[in-house]
Amino acid sequence: MKKITIVFSLLTAFAAGSAIAQEADLKVSNAEAMKAVTTKVQPDYPVIAKQLHLEGAVEVEAHINENGAVDSVKPITGNAVLANAAVAATKNWKFAPFTSNGKAVKAVTELTFTFKL
Repeated sequence: MKKITIVFSLLTAFAAGSAIAQEADLKVSNAEAMKAVTTKVQPDYPVIAKQLHLEGAVEVEAHINENGAVDSVKPITGNAVLANAAVAATKNWKFAPFTSNGKAVKAVTELTFTFKL
């Protein structure tokens, strides 16, 4: 029984330490993100979307690293065909690094793209 208690205590301490070590990305408003953009790539209008006369807004969530590069992007809303184009373009965006307490930090923001023929 003593071994189980020790193992459980170690696992609990490890889990608590991991939770503390993982800081959440700084949430940045769309307006703040747009002010910090240094490289902005417009999405290509997908050929199939043009053929089908697809239009609309696409919202994506971008995770930005400490250097201002986009690490990952995921679609939140919008047509899947258009969303794929928005995700591909966003991966090429660059931002001035975001800071917290004078230190560059990871950030997350939501960006909206409007596709109109």
